[in-house]
Amino acid sequence: ELEKVQTSIIEPYREVEESTSDQFLAANTKSVSIDYLSKDCIIPVFAKDNQTIISHQDFIETVYNIVTFSFQGEKILKPAVRVSHPIKGRIPEAKHKSAEELEEHEKTLYYERMAFMIEIPTIHDTIGENNLSLSVGGVRALNSENLYSRKSPEKFKVFIGFKNMVCLNLCISTDGFCSEIRANTTEELGKQVHHLISEFNAVKEVEKFREMQQYSLSESQFAQLIGKSRMYPYLPKKDKKLIPEFPLVDSQVSAVTKEYYRSENFARDSNGNINLWKLFNLFTEANKTSYIDTFLDRGTKSTQFIDALVKGLSEPDFWYLQ
Repeated sequence: ELEKVQTSIIEPYREVEESTSDQFLAANTKSVSIDYLSKDCIIPVFAKDNQTIISHQDFIETVYNIVTFSFQGEKILKPAVRVSHPIKGRIPEAKHKSAEELEEHEKTLYYERMAFMIEIPTIHDTIGENNLSLSVGGVRALNSENLYSRKSPEKFKVFIGFKNMVCLNLCISTDGFCSEIRANTTEELGKQVHHLISEFNAVKEVEKFREMQQYSLSESQFAQLIGKSRMYPYLPKKDKKLIPEFPLVDSQVSAVTKEYYRSENFARDSNGNINLWKLFNLFTEANKTSYIDTFLDRGTKSTQFIDALVKGLSEPDFWYLQ
């Protein structure tokens, strides 16, 4: 049955309900439809043998097929798609025209980077006052491919995790993230996506996030964490190896600090304390400003960091809180 799913593209998403939002990612990206990718964007090739890559739309449709197969009977929403880094060109016949003279049929376009998310709202849970729904998606970054060579296994990132419906943040851990799938065909890609989904334990994942509510930072501990996070990038390599990696860049740390005071859903309490579930969501909210190709990695590392922080609260020599 899985082979049939992988070899025939099904298109039920063209008739189903739209995702609740496409704002799971913000910075330097725009929302597009799969029809737009299929009809208005070209498909790059490997230069030395003119073999086509697996297109963005084929990637999305392959994952959607596997999600439909894996979650039969569940409500599955239309994929939300965001793209960035447009690569513009023109057909050879128009090479001498100025940009202003180009007609629409003479222009070519594809996007170097693409991210998408498929929401499954009937698989859901609640943490505190936050409703979570299961989501599956992926990232494609053609800047990591050598398109000047011959066709070779292509790279994809795929995740399964939960979307926080309050803020549309994605909550992803290493158990639900494959940072590098390599595949020559959509059939190979589909098999690896199916393996990731079938190995994912949704109940265990939610319990991990729920446990974060039981741990808090005081205002002084939060201040210590923010200060140490700004020091982290400049530590000697030998020192970095001894402590958990901090997942965010400086501008994102500033966003976390701002929302510690101002966030409607995840700000400190009246005593200045903040539980680690709220802090985690401040991290994932700030991560929305990442470029597409680093978005999932930073999201996963945010989960790893909060996990380390849970353990570090009981350690007197945890570097970030010293």
